[in-house]
Amino acid sequence: MSFGRDRLDWEIYGLDWPNRSASQFIETASCHWHVQISGPEGAPVILLLHGTGAASHSWRHVLPQLSTRFRVVAPDLPGHGFTRSREEADLSLPGMVQALTELLSRLDRCPAMIVGHSAGAAIAVTLAAGTSSALPRHVVGINGAFLPIRGNALFSPLAKALFANPLSASMFSLMSRVTPLGGNLLTATGSPIDERGRAIYRMLLASPSHVRGALGMMAAWDLSRFDAVLQRLPFPMTLIAAKDDPMVPIENSAHAARQATGSRLILTDTGGHLLHECRATDVVHWLNETLSQQKPDGADAA
Repeated sequence: MSFGRDRLDWEIYGLDWPNRSASQFIETASCHWHVQISGPEGAPVILLLHGTGAASHSWRHVLPQLSTRFRVVAPDLPGHGFTRSREEADLSLPGMVQALTELLSRLDRCPAMIVGHSAGAAIAVTLAAGTSSALPRHVVGINGAFLPIRGNALFSPLAKALFANPLSASMFSLMSRVTPLGGNLLTATGSPIDERGRAIYRMLLASPSHVRGALGMMAAWDLSRFDAVLQRLPFPMTLIAAKDDPMVPIENSAHAARQATGSRLILTDTGGHLLHECRATDVVHWLNETLSQQKPDGADAA
């Protein structure tokens, strides 16, 4: 199934994209990427990875604050936003990691830090636990999804069935356009994000190609053996979690902190699932605090 169909047109839907001046389109073997890159060219690189169903706009408040000191790279993941795959996309965790490895190779920079939100945190950990010699020095997970979803024995086959039906994404996007479905999903995150962000999510959810990407990612996701990946991480990580997140329980972050020895767990009372969107300044403070504790032992050190 191709993700080129019904894709979002940048010249139409990207006109009001947050931080549009930072947007670039980059070709790799597997993807035509939409990536936002901002900050001093020679500064340490921070890679920002959004979660399932989101896009680079998710970092709209974080990117400008970080890019005063760092080179920030925020892609739309394969199948999401304006990134499209050349052929049938592999939206599994290994497939996402392979696609991002190609992108980083194309950029010829190793991130000093990878920050991932929700499912993006699992991608960040897997990238950092890989066999490449060019590894980051830290990973931060924000409301990271590290454990299998409750009821996964039902959910995964359902997601696969929906993904396999080409009408599912079109029907979902149609419902998002003509019913309150999109707004209801945003309310379910428990995060009071700004109206601009809500409008972009509604636009993305009304796009069949974007919905197909989100369904495909959910259908392909398997975290049943993820503890082994956490245990291979060559350094402690930082986990940031909101206690009022109704989508990913804080036990995900607490569990990951126990598996990755020496990791730091930051719990905050409020913010919901989209913590980095409604409390960006606090998140940037925690990221800067984390980076200040890293040893400056390489070209990309902070």
